[in-house]
Amino acid sequence: MSLDNRPLYTGGCQCGAVRFRIEGALGRASICHCRMCQKAFGAFYAPLVGVEAERLAWTRGSLSHFRSSDAVSRGFCSACGTPLTYEAPDGLSLAIGAFDDPSAIAPVIQFGTEARIGYVDRLHELPARDTMEGEDGEDAPAFLASFVSYQHPDHDTDLDWKPKP
Repeated sequence: MSLDNRPLYTGGCQCGAVRFRIEGALGRASICHCRMCQKAFGAFYAPLVGVEAERLAWTRGSLSHFRSSDAVSRGFCSACGTPLTYEAPDGLSLAIGAFDDPSAIAPVIQFGTEARIGYVDRLHELPARDTMEGEDGEDAPAFLASFVSYQHPDHDTDLDWKPKP
C-alpha cells in the first residue's frame, strides 16, 4: 500500500529494462483469446488489466511499440521482448503477468472467445509437476539444480541493477 492507503502495484519486463508503478485501483482484469492477442503474447491467450493512464508511471526505461492494427498499439521491452501494454482508443491495459504479484489480479471476463483454443479449458486436467520434479516423479535434469536466473526479481531495484552473468 502507498502512504495514503491507495493500493500500489509494480511490475516490469523480464530483463528489468522497463519497470512501472500504479497507485490506486486497477480496472477490470480480463483474458483475451483473439488471434491477435495470441500472437502478441505467443500464448493461448492474453491476460490484461485496465489502467488509468494518469495513475501509471514508467519508472525505468521506455517501451517500444508495434501497431498491430489501425486502432491498437502494443508496448513491449525491446531488450527482452516482454509484452507489456495493449493501447486502444478505449483505454490502456497492462499484461497481468508483468506485475510483480500477478496472483493479486484475477480476470473477471473473457473476450475473443471465437478464437479460444479448445484444449485451453482442459489444461487443469493435465498431469502437473513442480519445476524440480522430472518426468514420472524422477528428479529434474541436473542442469536445473545449478540453474542461474538472469531474470529481474519481482520487486523494484536500484536503477543500475544488472543481471549477474
